Amino acid sequence: MGVVVFGGGAAEVTQQRRVQAAPQQVAEDKFVFDLPDYENINHVVVFMLGTIPFPEGMGGSVYFCYPDQSGMAVWQLLGFVTNEKPSAIFKISGLKSGKGSQHPFGAMNLPQTPTVAQIGISVELLENLAQQTPVASAAVSSVDSFTEFTQKMLDNFYNFASSFAVTQAQMTPNPSEAFIPANVVLKWYENFQRRLTQNPLFWKT
Repeated sequence: MGVVVFGGGAAEVTQQRRVQAAPQQVAEDKFVFDLPDYENINHVVVFMLGTIPFPEGMGGSVYFCYPDQSGMAVWQLLGFVTNEKPSAIFKISGLKSGKGSQHPFGAMNLPQTPTVAQIGISVELLENLAQQTPVASAAVSSVDSFTEFTQKMLDNFYNFASSFAVTQAQMTPNPSEAFIPANVVLKWYENFQRRLTQNPLFWKT
């Protein structure tokens, strides 16, 4: 499971933060991701890494937790992810002053700082997930939002991979490593961008 967040407002270029792929396990079936500086976060993307699926008949409910003015934890249900729906985008910018809802995390405390919130994942039966009612304003399901996320993920990957580029003269022979030419990464990046522009859902075919 991984989480990536986006911040920025209408007058500011949206910034992607580093992907979090190592949640804290707080119970056998419950995990949390910390969200530092959460007041500057607009959207949260929760996605499965593709390495460990949910058990048969199970999925994960997704909760947003932030501290209220008195420092008490407020939990709000955002939605869910499953093996068939392995990713979801949620808007949390309008939830930071809302009311809490029932949640399965008990009296678990937030980190001792008012600037840190959390995303909680609770593994539950699919039939239970279907009966839950998420916060309506958190749902983001438009193709535009997905396209924006994918574009920023592409940019992030290309910039990250390019930062390790070296010339042949700079390379140190190492039999245990394989090297991929930078132009191969660039070609994949350009092809993916072109196909995404033509059809944002091409990856489903």
